[in-house]
Amino acid sequence: PLILSMTSSRVAYVDENGVRWDTNDADFEGMLMKKSKWMGEWRQRYFMLKGSKLFFTKNATSPPHGMIDLVNCISVKSAENMAKKKYALEILLKDDRFLLVAKTDCEKDDWIGQIGKAIVKYSSMYTNEDDDDDFTGNDSTSDINGK
Repeated sequence: PLILSMTSSRVAYVDENGVRWDTNDADFEGMLMKKSKWMGEWRQRYFMLKGSKLFFTKNATSPPHGMIDLVNCISVKSAENMAKKKYALEILLKDDRFLLVAKTDCEKDDWIGQIGKAIVKYSSMYTNEDDDDDFTGNDSTSDINGK
């Protein structure tokens, strides 16, 4: 009988500079809807959070075709009013913004929490000079500036 491996290997993401990013063994992953930059349409995408990078692809087995670098992330927060969709979240970068939609409120909060942890750990925007440890992410908002 044919036995399929439970540990599938994904094709690496290659960025615009030719750098290859491994997307196997993601810290957190799952399906979200993403608002298209060019057409403004909502499309289902599979997201993989690994370290400071959030990769996305058409499904769990396709090669990634995009990456959000959380090193440049300012905040991740609930965005239902902005997106006019239930369970929406916004990832705000220094020079960009991404709107995503989860399937449930719990799933939205999980993504906000996981991305929030990555922001605190990896973001160039986050400095802990005054030993202020206020980041909790419990209010569906994770803003490194305390807003």
